[in-house]
Amino acid sequence: MERTLQGNGQMTGRITPIRFSKGLGWGLIGGLAGTSVMDLVLMGVFSAFGLPALTCFSIVGNTVVHFLSIHGMDKTGAILLGVATHYLVGPLIGAIFGMLITRVEAHRVNTLKKIILLAIIYVEILSQPMLAMTPILLKMTVPATLQWYGGSFIMHLIMAVVLGSVVGRGLRFPITKNQR
Repeated sequence: MERTLQGNGQMTGRITPIRFSKGLGWGLIGGLAGTSVMDLVLMGVFSAFGLPALTCFSIVGNTVVHFLSIHGMDKTGAILLGVATHYLVGPLIGAIFGMLITRVEAHRVNTLKKIILLAIIYVEILSQPMLAMTPILLKMTVPATLQWYGGSFIMHLIMAVVLGSVVGRGLRFPITKNQR
């Protein structure tokens, strides 16, 4: 199957399809790695400011506890619930990203820079509904909400860069040959 890459009429070659399972796997690994790096940075930042290192997990856990209590469920152990939520959602977001990259042809890019940019856009947009739950359910003040969104944006940026790097390197998108 002969195709021309968009934007460059001189570059042609055979583009091979990337397997769905490969995209899912690299996305899962990228999501786990991105979540781990994000959490390590978070714990370091909180410790540097004299706050408990597990503050983020506590906030996420309290949000989930509050959400579940609305539905009549009692949950305790907010920090453990926050850790579980982070490490379920992060890899799931990564797996979906990997799947989309392999299934949506418009998302297949041939440079690491482009896939990282795509991951940043994807993670930042997808995380907004989840991030909005925290200030609403925990009834945060305006300054606390702004701090929550600012910190979350930076942390999800870190997660997205790692996700895009892992998926981009793992899938090694075929770069077509230049025919002259």
